[in-house]
Amino acid sequence: MNDRAALDLLLAHGPLSRTTIGTLTGLSKPTASQLLARLESAGLVVATGTTEGRPGPNAQLYEVNARAAFAAGMDVTPLRIRAAVADLTGRTVGEFELPTPGRRAESAVGRVGEALDGAARAAGITSADVRRLVIGTPGAFDPSTGRLRYASHLPGWHSPALLDELAAALPMPVEYENDVNLVAVAEQRLGVARGHGNFVLLWNEEGLGAALVIGGRLHRGSTGGAGEVGFLPVPGTPLVRGVIKANSGGFQELAGAQVLPRLARELGVAGVDQGHYAKVAAALVADAAAADSGPNRQFLDEYATGLATGLASLVAVLDPELVVLSGEAIAAGGEPLLGRVRAELAELAAPRPRLVIGSVREHPVLRGALESALATTRDEVFDTSVPRDPG
Repeated sequence: MNDRAALDLLLAHGPLSRTTIGTLTGLSKPTASQLLARLESAGLVVATGTTEGRPGPNAQLYEVNARAAFAAGMDVTPLRIRAAVADLTGRTVGEFELPTPGRRAESAVGRVGEALDGAARAAGITSADVRRLVIGTPGAFDPSTGRLRYASHLPGWHSPALLDELAAALPMPVEYENDVNLVAVAEQRLGVARGHGNFVLLWNEEGLGAALVIGGRLHRGSTGGAGEVGFLPVPGTPLVRGVIKANSGGFQELAGAQVLPRLARELGVAGVDQGHYAKVAAALVADAAAADSGPNRQFLDEYATGLATGLASLVAVLDPELVVLSGEAIAAGGEPLLGRVRAELAELAAPRPRLVIGSVREHPVLRGALESALATTRDEVFDTSVPRDPG
C-alpha cells in the first residue's frame, strides 16, 4: 500500500524527493528510502536531478519511469480510426490516423492493426511493447453475442467473428467501450467531473448519446445499450418506429447534430455551408452564440429547448448531481447555449443538477480510452513488478 501510494503521488505531482514523499504519505525517512529502493529496483522509479536552487542541501528527486510500460487507445468513427500510445505517466508519445474500413470485417481487423502499428512506430516502440489496448466505438458490443449493437452506421464492424479475429490478430489484451462512455471516463479522471460519483454526460457530435455514471461507475445496461438516448422518444418529433433499422429516434431527430443545418435553413440563418454535418453544426452553433440576435437567437433557443427536452427525461429518472454537456455541437455554444439549456431544464424537470460544459476538448474519446487502458496497466505493472513483503 505504501509503495502504491508513493507511485500515485509521483504520477500526480511529478518528481519528488524522499523527504517530500515521506511527508505526503506520513512515512518515516527510512521507510520512504526503503520503498523508493524497491520501486527503483523494480524499474518503476528512476532518479532524476536534485532540488538545486532550493534552501538547504540538495536532495535527490525521483519520478515514475515513463518507459516501464505503454498502453494504447483507439477512437473509431464512420470516417476514421485514430490511435495513440501513452507511456506509464499518461503522456501521449505516439499517434496515427487512417480511414475507417469498408464493409468487410477482415478490413476492420487489418485497419486496427495498421493504426496500432502506426501509433507504436510514432512512439518509438513496436505494438508488442503495448501492454493493453482500449477501443472506443459508437454503440456497444453485446456481451451475450459479441456483436456490435446500436451502430449500424459503422462499416466493417458487424461480423459475429470480429472480436475473435481481433483477439487473434493483436498481441495484447483488448477492451471495447462505447465512445461516449470513454468521454465520461476522460471527464471523470481529468475534467469537470472529477470528484463526482453520480453524473450524466450528454454528447452531441457524430451522434447524440449519453454516459451514465452511478456510484462512481459506468452503468452500461445488460446489452451495453444504457445511454443510447438518441433513440429516446421525445415530444416535438414524430414517433420513430423501427429505431434499430433507422439508426435514429426522437431525441436524435430533435437535437442531434445532423438536424441543425436543416433547422438553421428553416429559420433563415445565413451562411449554412456544405460539408460534414458535425462540423457544419458546430460552426452554426458557434456563430449563433457569438451573434445571439435575430435568426441566430431563435436557432440557439430552439436547439437549447431540444437538448433540455431529452435531458428532462434523463434527470427525472437518475436525479444526478451533475450534467456534463460535451461534443463539438454543444461546446461550440459556450455559456450562451449552456444558460439557455439550464433555464429550459429548470422548467421541464423537478431535479436541479448542476450543468457544465466538458473541459476535455482535444480527442476526448481517445483520451478516455488511454486513461482506461492506463488504469489497468498501472495495476498490472505494479502487481507483477514489486515484490511483496513476506511480513
